[in-house]
Amino acid sequence: MSDFAIKIEGLVKEFGSIRALDGLDLEVKRSSIYGFLGPNGAGKTTTIRILTGTTRPTSGKAHVAGIDVVKNPVAAKSNFGVVSQHINVDADLTVRETMELHGILHGMARKERKERIVEMLEFAQLDDRANSLARTLSGGMKRKLTIVRALMHRPRILFLDEPTTGLDAAARRRMWDLVRSINNDGVTVFLTTHYIEEAEALCDRVGIIHEGALIDEGTPRELIDKLGPFAVDSLENEKTVSNYFDTREEMVAFLEKSGTQDQSRATNLEDLFLKMTGKRVKQ
Repeated sequence: MSDFAIKIEGLVKEFGSIRALDGLDLEVKRSSIYGFLGPNGAGKTTTIRILTGTTRPTSGKAHVAGIDVVKNPVAAKSNFGVVSQHINVDADLTVRETMELHGILHGMARKERKERIVEMLEFAQLDDRANSLARTLSGGMKRKLTIVRALMHRPRILFLDEPTTGLDAAARRRMWDLVRSINNDGVTVFLTTHYIEEAEALCDRVGIIHEGALIDEGTPRELIDKLGPFAVDSLENEKTVSNYFDTREEMVAFLEKSGTQDQSRATNLEDLFLKMTGKRVKQ
């Protein structure tokens, strides 16, 4: 069995004269959490749509769990679950009915469905809301429901497309705990996000996509260290300019020499992206 849950080679997707993906190459190890960063329009969602079989590539190859998603999409779909960036639960179904329907659509036997529903709702701490209509749930609870619904058929890979968008800080942190628990059970998580701290907190590796191509990749620490772990923000001509340093001593020397009230801080992944592309991740 391949060490990679996801493997992409030379992936191209064109929409008329627009090239959304431009020869994308990507490998995601099994049982890892992989973060996919980039501004709107960079190609993140297009990549997920191809990997999940909802869009066909113009050219190139994409494999999920070792299965070609173009040649054998049905077999590929049995190996993954998908949580889109928009909450898409039926407001008129109960939590239990939502899970039941997903199990039926994936061909699960009745006994297996009932056992899995109990297991998943307890896992997500939604068991006390099993008979509640989805419309009565909070935003965070609805997001949890979309995630455990996607896990109902025991997929080996989970695609999360901006799963915490619109959640408050507390709900976002609870979602992080859920994602970690899912990964601890051996599920590979492929995560797109606009929140830099989310990628830093959760991901084993991060890929930065820009204009349809992967422009850098590594662990969060490896990527940050390319600039240096220490940063100083200075205001020059009404524009913030950041300088990066390999050691604290270098940073302190810079601050003493400048003789200003410049702000020092830790370097983050957004700094690297901004340095490479001139665009912020969150747009």
